[in-house]
Amino acid sequence: MKPLTEPEIRAAFVNCTKGEASRLNVPRDLAEQPWDDLDFLGWRDPQAPDRAYLVAVLDGRPVAVALRSSGAASWQARRSLCSLCVTTHTGGVSLLVAPRAGKAGKQGNSVGAYMCADLACSLYVRGKKEVGTKLHESLTLEEKIERTVANLAAFVAKVMA
Repeated sequence: MKPLTEPEIRAAFVNCTKGEASRLNVPRDLAEQPWDDLDFLGWRDPQAPDRAYLVAVLDGRPVAVALRSSGAASWQARRSLCSLCVTTHTGGVSLLVAPRAGKAGKQGNSVGAYMCADLACSLYVRGKKEVGTKLHESLTLEEKIERTVANLAAFVAKVMA
């Protein structure tokens, strides 16, 4: 992924107003992000832990999505699977919900998916960040990356539909 600037990220949000995008907390360490290892940039808001954001380059342009997580529940201590990168975690997967873009979002419609709670899917796929127990897969690294990008694109398409 090519490095993105704060203005590029703020302008890319598809499911919140420009005012909301201007007020949300963008990571301060953008220059230090491992851009070469990222399929998308994902982060939690340090001042509002139930809020998360992700930005990906799809069809040559950045697209960003605002997300909300559900509160912690007892089932989260079980082993769960991220729907983007297909990484298993014990307690490290959250249901993240995004308001749909446009009129549907204003009417309260949303899309949800179980994702790595820290949104570090790209790093888990590449083995740069470890989880407890890995499932054996016969896919190559490139195929795992393609699957993650395809799953992310499908999720963003649902948000934008």
